[in-house]
Formats: sequence, structure tokens, C-alpha cells
Amino acid sequence: MTSLLPGDDVRTRLRTVTAPAEAPEAPAVVHATPDPEGTRLVTLLLAAEAVTEEQVEAALVEHLRTGDAVGDILVAHRALAEEYLVAALSQLHQLQRVSLRGYTPDAAIAQRLPERLARRLQAVPIAEADGVVLLAVARPLDDEDLLRVEESIGRSVRQLLADRREIDQLLQRVHRDHYADLATQHLMRTQPQMSAHVVITTAQKAGLIAVLLAVVVCAVVRPGATMVGLVGAASLLYLAVSVYRLRLTLRALGASLETDVTDAEVAALDDRDLPMYTILVPLYKEAGIVRRLVRDIDDLDYPRTRLDVKLLCEEDDVETIEVIESLDLPPHFHLVVVPDSQPKTKPKACNYGLQLATGRYCVIFDAEDRPDPDQLKKAIVAFRNAPGNVACVQAKLNFFNQDQNLLTAWFAGEYSMHFELVLPAMGAAEAPIPLGGTSNHFVTATLRELGAWDPFNVTEDADLGLRLHREGYRTAMIDSITLEEANSQVGNWIRQRSRWNKGYLQTWLVHMRHPLRLIGEIGVRDFVSFNLTLGSAFVLLMNPIFWTLTTMYALTRAGFIEQLFPGVVFYAASAMLVVGNFVFTYLNVAGSLQRGQFGITRTALMSPIYWGLMSWACWKGFLQLFTNPFYWEKTEHGLDAGHEGEVAA
Repeated sequence: MTSLLPGDDVRTRLRTVTAPAEAPEAPAVVHATPDPEGTRLVTLLLAAEAVTEEQVEAALVEHLRTGDAVGDILVAHRALAEEYLVAALSQLHQLQRVSLRGYTPDAAIAQRLPERLARRLQAVPIAEADGVVLLAVARPLDDEDLLRVEESIGRSVRQLLADRREIDQLLQRVHRDHYADLATQHLMRTQPQMSAHVVITTAQKAGLIAVLLAVVVCAVVRPGATMVGLVGAASLLYLAVSVYRLRLTLRALGASLETDVTDAEVAALDDRDLPMYTILVPLYKEAGIVRRLVRDIDDLDYPRTRLDVKLLCEEDDVETIEVIESLDLPPHFHLVVVPDSQPKTKPKACNYGLQLATGRYCVIFDAEDRPDPDQLKKAIVAFRNAPGNVACVQAKLNFFNQDQNLLTAWFAGEYSMHFELVLPAMGAAEAPIPLGGTSNHFVTATLRELGAWDPFNVTEDADLGLRLHREGYRTAMIDSITLEEANSQVGNWIRQRSRWNKGYLQTWLVHMRHPLRLIGEIGVRDFVSFNLTLGSAFVLLMNPIFWTLTTMYALTRAGFIEQLFPGVVFYAASAMLVVGNFVFTYLNVAGSLQRGQFGITRTALMSPIYWGLMSWACWKGFLQLFTNPFYWEKTEHGLDAGHEGEVAA
């Protein structure tokens, strides 16, 4: 729809048009709506010249398709400002309007209405006079809801109409401490054994010390045999991880293991039956790409009146907050300011936003994401077709700047391998899936029931994937793509990858606190799968050690190195060297071919260099686990020229 934001003259006309009966006869198009209140509203808006007939026609077409209110549709498409819709509704319902901008009522009054009910009804008590509570509402309440409010408050209520955005911001101010407490403390209080707020438990420390003492004693008594045993064990782990990933890849290669969602099924969805969908977008110092983010969300094939978009900003990120406020976004975009507290992590911000979510389903998108337009609808079809224990639907991730340089090509090849082959194979095998950091769709109620994300885990998605699995839920993969921006600078890439590996190690430590209990919950097969999946981090830690030994032996022919690899250990290590490097290179080639990215397959031949960067990042994350475990390494976006050009445009 073409945007029309009326001026003061329209305000005046809205005040003077006091009743639909006094308005001029409505154009014929108004009669296309079956909603009497919608007809009266359109009549009033046209009489006040707040909207054009073309805008009304487009809104009525969407109204007949979705059943949503005509006024809300006009506002969602920016054909009408929210304040003028409120003015018109106040005329129709003979309710007084109130401005809440910057107003904070007495907490004792505002919190009389339970938070959950206040959020659902978009209503908040703002004052009390002569035994009557003044209730600011986004839309007039029906008799049933009004009775429920009066019973909850214990007083008679007088409704006052207010801007939906102002209601939203007021609710956030009133319940800020409650949301912040839940976002940070809920999982730690309710399931402390599942929280990474303790890096290593006392029992784990004792076990680690016992193992180290045993190794030291063995090294004193039989130094040669001890070193040989350590090298042999490391070689076996290395080989097992490589073979497991190869097995998954071979199962998925040339096959389609995702949950099938056809174009016909998407087209058959009735927009009237589509649920409210919450989109959580964590932002930190992303002012430069907010406009493109809004544009891409607007491009989603989903009724805007059924979207609940939470733009999650940290309190100290003033620049991004100011940009969002300057855009004057329609009310389905919600600016959510997360209080400045520790840990300052993406999962904590998502937990905060989840408290405000109104959607039956919710999804995380990062600031730079470009999801397929029909991804939300595909996720809904997948949920409807999948077994009842599917609580998460994971879309595939890849990059829009894969051809920028060698690093982005390697990164794209790795993502293709992971999301086109490994995760679909794990999903088909119903193994625990380490979720991607974005484009994972959840049943909102189930996510809340699980305690949502661990705010202390810096790779919160991998942890949540396993917690879902431990509770008997499953993750389904769908063939829908979200394009992200691949890091094109080594330093930025190292920061991102070190955080991922630190989170993998956090996740392993948390879920291995009680190994026998974990086996009892998920079974031996999935226990092995979990350890081999997260075991990739330990392999990356071992790489530099083996590379150093190999290089030293090639240059010096040191005898002690020969003694570390006698007989069977030498053959195991040789197999590790050949199989490991072959598998890593092969997986990147296979993933690129499966994705159809033929242009970057040649870069996979240089994958061992990329593997070196991965080990560098893993060691950085490993050391941070002991020095600064909850520190969130910020990834800068918009570093490639094409991306910046789009933002500027």
C-alpha cells in the first residue's frame, strides 16, 4: 500500500466527524467488508480523508483473506498512522483517548492486573479515582474480558484508548524487573544442573584432578607407555569423530532427509487460520542495518497483522535504539530494551523478549538474515505434519556473500556441509541436534516450559537442542534457506568461532555432569552421537599438537617422537592423518555440491588451511572458558561492500 500519514488538518476532521450517521455516504467499496464496525470505521476515515479509496480497497481484500480488522491492516501497511486509528476508534466507541508517552503510573496500581493478562489484552491500569480504575487499552475490551479485568483488579474500570506502541512500552516499564529476573535467573533457579553459570562442578573438578593424578603417576612409573597411551586415545577419538561425520554425510548425500513441505501445501494454507508468529531479533550495535532488516521482515509472505516482531536492543546501545525510534514503525514491530546487566548475551536478550511474546510459534532471526519469504508458512506446515513431539523446526543457513573472498568461500562450504548433509542426517536419525543460532522455529509454550535459553551459555542453540532432546522432544529440518553474512575478515571470524567453540565446551561440561543419568534419558546411541558431535571441539584442540609433532619430526627426526608412535599407534595415527584430512575436505566438497554451489568447490581443496584457523579459534575459546566464560564476542556485520551499499540505499 502507498503510505499516507495525515497532517493536522486530518486530525481536525477526525474530531469533527462525530458519528457515522452524519458522514457522507461511503463509496461502494466499503460494502465489500462483512464487518459492520469495519464499514463504519472506513466510512469515518474516508470522510476525514485519512486514507484513500485505493488503500481501503487493498485493506479490504486482505481483510476478506485474513479476517483481521481493517484498521489494523491499514496501520500495518503504513497507509494510516496508529494515532489516527485510535482517534477514529475513540469516535466510534465514544471512549476517551490518553497519551502514555513517557508516563509511568504508580507501580502498585499498574501491577494490579496480572502481567500475563495485561500482556494478552494489551491493557494496563494507570490511575484510580473515586474507586474507579482508569485502564489504558489498545482496543476496546469486550464484556467478557472487561469482567475478567474487574475481577482481577477488584474495582470498576473505565477504559481509555491508547496507542498500541505506547501500551507496549508502558508494560515493559512496569514489568521490567520481572522480565529481567526471569531472563537471567529462571533456568538457574528451576534447573540449576542444566545451567552453565557454574563452568565446572565440584564433582567434575574432582574427577579431572583424579585423572590428571593418574596420568602423572603412570608417567612417572612408565613414561613411554603413558605417552603412547595418550597418543593412541587421541588418535582413536580423532578417527571416531571423522568416521561419524563421514557416515552422516554419506547417508544424506543425494537424498532429501528434511521434513517435506511442498509449495502446494504452503499455497493451501488459509490465512484466516494462521496463528500469531513472534519473531525475535537480537540487536547490538546494529544501527546500520536496521532499515534493511525491517524491509526483509516486511517481505515475508505472512499477514503483517499476525506478526509480533521483537527488536531486542541492549540498554546501552543508544544508537540502534534511536534509529528504530526514528523509523516510526507500525505496532507489530516492538522495540524491546533489555536492561544492562550481566551476563550480556544473546540468549539473555532472547529470554527477555520471550516474556513479551504473543505468538503461538516463535523464531529467531539475526540482524543480517534474509530468510526465504515463505519460511514461516513452511514451518507451520512442518509442525502440523510432524509428530506431536516435534517442538523445533530448523531451517537451513547459508551466506549471500560466499564469493567475496577465500574465507567466505570456506565458511560457505562448511555451512553447506553442516546444514545440507550433517543436520538433515541427524534429524532423520532422531539424534540430538545442535541447533543453528538463527532460523530455529519453536512452539512458544514448549520453549517456555523448558526454561528457554541458558543466558550463561554463549552457544545457547546447541545447548537448547540437547535439552529439547533430553525432555523427549525432537527437531525437524525443513528445506528453507536463510542467507546470512559470512565473516570476511579473519579477526572477526576468529571472534565468532571462538565463541561457538567455547559454547560447545560449555554445553559438553553441563550435560556430562551426570553421564549415567544422560545415558538413561537419551540412550547409548544418542549419548555417543552427542559426544562425537561436540567432540569436534576436542579434535580442534588436538590438531596443533599433532601438527607440531609432525613438523618437528620432519625437521629433526627426533627419536622421542618415534617412541610416541610405535606399532599399532603409528598405524592409528596414520589413519587419523589420512582419514581426517580426507573427510574434512570431502565433506566440504560434498556439501557444496549438495547445495549446488559449484563455484566454491575448488576452495575445498585448501580446507586444511581453514582447519588451522578453526583450531586457532578453538584454543582461544578454550582459554576464555577459564578466564572469561560468559563473555560474548561481538560479531560485526555489514563488512562487505555489497552489504553496505544496500544499507546506504
